[in-house]
Amino acid sequence: MTIEAINPATGETIKTYRENTAAEVHDILKGVDDAFHSWRKTGFAERAALLKNAAGILRANREEYALLATREMGKPITESRAEVEKCAWVCDYYADHAETFLRPEAVETDASKSYVTFQPLGVVLAVMPWNFPFWQLFRFAAPALMAGNTNVLKHSSNVPGCALAIEDVFHKAGFPAGVFRTLLVGSSRVAEIIEHPLVRAVTLTGSVPAGKAVAAKAGEVIKKTVLELGGSDPYVILEDADLEATVTTCVTSRLINSGQNCIAAKRFVVVEPLRERFEALFVEQMRARKMGNPLEEDTNVGPQARHDLRDELHRQVQGSIEQGARCLVGGRIPDSQGAYYPPTVLTGVTKGMPAYEEELFGPVAAIIPVQDEQEAIRVANDTIFGLGAAVFTRDVEKGERIAATELEAGCCFVNAFVKSDPRLPFGGIKESGYGRELSSYGIREFVNVKTVYVA
Repeated sequence: MTIEAINPATGETIKTYRENTAAEVHDILKGVDDAFHSWRKTGFAERAALLKNAAGILRANREEYALLATREMGKPITESRAEVEKCAWVCDYYADHAETFLRPEAVETDASKSYVTFQPLGVVLAVMPWNFPFWQLFRFAAPALMAGNTNVLKHSSNVPGCALAIEDVFHKAGFPAGVFRTLLVGSSRVAEIIEHPLVRAVTLTGSVPAGKAVAAKAGEVIKKTVLELGGSDPYVILEDADLEATVTTCVTSRLINSGQNCIAAKRFVVVEPLRERFEALFVEQMRARKMGNPLEEDTNVGPQARHDLRDELHRQVQGSIEQGARCLVGGRIPDSQGAYYPPTVLTGVTKGMPAYEEELFGPVAAIIPVQDEQEAIRVANDTIFGLGAAVFTRDVEKGERIAATELEAGCCFVNAFVKSDPRLPFGGIKESGYGRELSSYGIREFVNVKTVYVA
């Protein structure tokens, strides 16, 4: 079996890779498990020095890694560079803070000494998606490695070059052989890897169906999981919002990564008195963004990562229009080479339409008119997803209250678009998954929270 990397902007095959055999997978997992038993005994200072090395390698080779990501999955080159830099940031962050996050915690009991310590679990399998081929992995690997775990990566099959490049980063940084390895296998083989007795835990970022399958298999063999799944983030636009700043923020969020972002703004819940002006400005800014060759510096929107993904997005758009939504701009597949889809705005979106119910994983915005703040909050929460949400209002105190107590999501922002940050926990609720990545919460997901009691 082979895995092909195909450039979505041109349709050309970049390179073909041979899949790992079952015997090779076993040997790799055995090597990663062997490495764990020595890696867990290293100190935080040694781990941090190596992770700092990895950050330096990422920065020194930023252009090479950015070009690789853009060629394999199509994101604009400027965003690929920013992604690589963010990976270096998360490496530096955990190198600097992991020891503090995992410091033993004394607890007063009737013992002479009792405390909680945080010990690594072992081999952690990471099943990662293509949309942020470097960031998704490093935001997991940096804390997991600093905690003393060893990692094996099963990356999305359309970014095999990125998967191997990530392994090479850790190799060049001086990590011991086996501490981080990449498997080149298809998604149909994930279950057998989860079942492998040397795998102790699994983290997945991906679709809801993929998350359900991984969670079910991990549950059968009682292995810890963290799932970061889809999102259909609502942005609540209240009547007193700063309209121009709000629209700029919303359009930026909707088009990051050519719209292929789990925490991109997707549903714009706009109170009726503001709707017409919001629509006009939104369409104006969406039209102004340049779609084209992702290697050109001024491109804002590149191709979708695969033709089948582009075609599924178009099905959702057409299905919504057939049910009564109005298309204000875009909505047509370009008659050109590549998996492109134009910035698209749908309005009059209502319950039951694909644009209301499903995640739109591409540059398509769904405007949902509502009458007032109470209806806006109800509609924002009327979703199976719960990853991110935002509210826009000049009344910051009100916005904070809505974000903190009324919006049902793991990450809620006021007058800003939702984004991940190493310093803050990241993750969702409902069908957007469970568990947290990043911050002190993320590094404690894959450790044994161990009680020690000395009589």
